This record gives sequence, structure tokens and C-alpha cells, in this order.
Amino acid sequence: MPCAGRTFELWLLLGLTIFCVFASTNILPVERKQKSITPPVEANTSLSVFVDTRVVLHCPNATSDAVIVTWAVTFRDQTSCSRDYRTDNNKTSEKTCTDERISWDFRPDQNFALQINPVAITHEGYYKCEVVTPDGNFGHGHHLRVLVPPKVALSLGENGTAVCWAVAGSPAAQISWTPTGDCHTVEERLGNDTVTVQSTCHWEDRQVSEVSCFVSHVTGNKSLSIEINPGYKSPLNWNILYIILSVLILFIIIIGCVLLFKICGCRKCKLGRKEATTVVEEDEMQPYASYTEKNNPLYDTVSKG
Repeated sequence: MPCAGRTFELWLLLGLTIFCVFASTNILPVERKQKSITPPVEANTSLSVFVDTRVVLHCPNATSDAVIVTWAVTFRDQTSCSRDYRTDNNKTSEKTCTDERISWDFRPDQNFALQINPVAITHEGYYKCEVVTPDGNFGHGHHLRVLVPPKVALSLGENGTAVCWAVAGSPAAQISWTPTGDCHTVEERLGNDTVTVQSTCHWEDRQVSEVSCFVSHVTGNKSLSIEINPGYKSPLNWNILYIILSVLILFIIIIGCVLLFKICGCRKCKLGRKEATTVVEEDEMQPYASYTEKNNPLYDTVSKG
């Protein structure tokens, strides 16, 4: 019995020794399997660009030890395509990406960025750059949004209504009116993924002469105005006109009275001056006549004879 116990202890010690050797050399199957797993790293950004412009999509996680670089594109209509580049043989592959407007920005061996030139509304979608390296896979995605400014128009409708359009915009525009009226707005989605918005507005009381249509859009805001009842003038304008005319008439009357008083005063002054001059002349003539009458010799001789 003592020999059997010692044999069991020897076998147990031998097993522990073998386990420690395997653990120290890192050749256990479980350990090797866990060490080969590398969690992927991925990030996403949102980007808005104007239609008919050029855009460059970068791959920030790309490194010099990249083995394969892949651009996977999913468009808004759920179609997809991809472009690959292998650094080991310096070869590119355009899998189903036949659109010539989508290409490498420069040379894939120097720059992994993708360019779209010019951007169309159909290019809207999700662009993911995935880089395969010895340390694992790295990904970066771009949510690309294409903006299309709408064409704005305003015109008169029937029965004193006005119609405002925001044609072929992306996303859909918002329309408001000044002053506010009874308005009805509809949207029409076109085949090129743009939206036309039409707003028809009516003013029941017809007490407005001019209205404004305000179109709000992410690409910029616009405002248009139009006269819907040119013959109508607001009561406030008529009141102001009446006040101005009254003041003008009163001013003319006052000026007329002042001028009339001046004219009458001048006439009286002239008449007074004429009468004074006549009296003075008569007074001056009387002494001279008396003197002549008294001292004239011829007059004396005749008188004496």
C-alpha cells in the first residue's frame, strides 16, 4: 500500500510538470485561439456637399503596413459597388464600379482617398473604407449627403391667389408667407430624387395689396414679393394722405391771406402818400401867388388908372 501511494504522487507530480511546460511555452490550443482575435475598429462621419462639385473621401485609419484597401459603396437606391487595392502586387480592382466620376484621388500606392467629380444626386449614400493590416482590420465610413438648391418662382393665380414654387431641390424646401393666409402646400418627388414644393395661398378678406413668399433651404434662403391687388391701398395710407392734403390746403390759405393783407396795406399806403403830396403843393403855391399879386407894378398901374 505505501508503494501504491507513492506511485500515485509521482504520476500527479509528472502531470503538473507537463501542464506547466505547455503553459509556459504558449502552445495550448485555447491560448493560441484567443490570442489570434483582434477586435475591428470603425468610425463614421457625415458629409454634406453641393451637387456638381468635387469631393474627396479620406481613409484616416490607413497605415503604411496596409495589405488590402477596399472602398465599399452603398448608394441611396440600395445598389452597391467596390474598389480594391493590394499593396503586395500594386494592383487595383474596380468591382462593379463603372462610374467614371468615382475614382482614386491620386495613386492608391500613395493615397487611399476616393474622389467623386462631379458629384451627382445619385452619388448620395454610404462609403466605407476598410484597411486590412497584420494587426487587424480598420474601417471608416462616410455618410454622403448631396444638396441641390431649388429654383424659386412666384406668380399670380386665379381669384386673388398667389403660387410659390421651389423646384427640384434636395432635400425638400420649406415655404412660408407674409402676411399669413389660407395656404395649401404639396410636394412632388421627381425621378432624379429631387422634390418640387408648391404652395398656393389665398387671402379671404382681400385687404392686402402685396405678399411675400419665403423659401427656406439648407443651401440658402430666398424671398420673392408680388402685388395681388394693385388698386387697393390700405386705410392707413389713405389717412396719411388726407392729413397731408389738409395741412397743405391750410398752409395755402394762410399764405394767401398774408399776401392779401400785404397787397391791401400797400394800396392804402400809396393813396395816403398821394393825398399828402397834393395838400403840400397847394400850400406852397398860395404864398407865391399872394406875393406876385401884391408886388407886380403892372398890376398896380392898371389898378390906379
